[in-house]
Amino acid sequence: MARLIDVHPVDPQPRRIEQALQILRDGGLIAYPTDSCFALGAMLGNADAKDRITRIRQLDDKHHFTLICSDFAQLGQLVQLDNAVFRAVKAATPGSYTFVLPATSEVPRRLMHPKKRTVGVRIPDHPVVSALLRGLGEPMLTSTLLLPGEEEPLTEGWAVKERLDHEVDAVIDSGECGVDPTTVVDFSEGYPQVVRVGAGEPSRFT
Repeated sequence: MARLIDVHPVDPQPRRIEQALQILRDGGLIAYPTDSCFALGAMLGNADAKDRITRIRQLDDKHHFTLICSDFAQLGQLVQLDNAVFRAVKAATPGSYTFVLPATSEVPRRLMHPKKRTVGVRIPDHPVVSALLRGLGEPMLTSTLLLPGEEEPLTEGWAVKERLDHEVDAVIDSGECGVDPTTVVDFSEGYPQVVRVGAGEPSRFT
């Protein structure tokens, strides 16, 4: 059964955050709220968790996994950015955007798109996620918690636990979460292509 961890949405309790971090370090998979909607998260080196996310969401091999980062310096180690893309991405972070970019050698090959060698990256604007990432000290593998055949993500921790009680190891509950996933902007060709409209305002990239 998944552990339900209640965390204050604005001032996350360090002890509760540490409980979630220990589950991640022990190889666990968590469901957690973000500035867009609930997501699934695990440590980058956790190959089993990637497979679990793939099963839960019934993803194919063309799916772009996302690496969620605590700051721009961390993001810059994972993807290749020219000056124009750097400025555009920097201006929109932190926020509810995922950016698809060519991956650097820091990214495990199994997390890249198999043909394009790209990966999604983002910096969230959410106190709970920021606290998690600071404590972890490295990016986290993540994917929107949108279940197969459903139009909208689940919005509350108790509902996530009820649905995924035997699929994840912990659920962080910090109150109701949004229903819109991130806006996805593909910069892999050197210019912005909005491939999914979500919580982030897309007009700045169109």
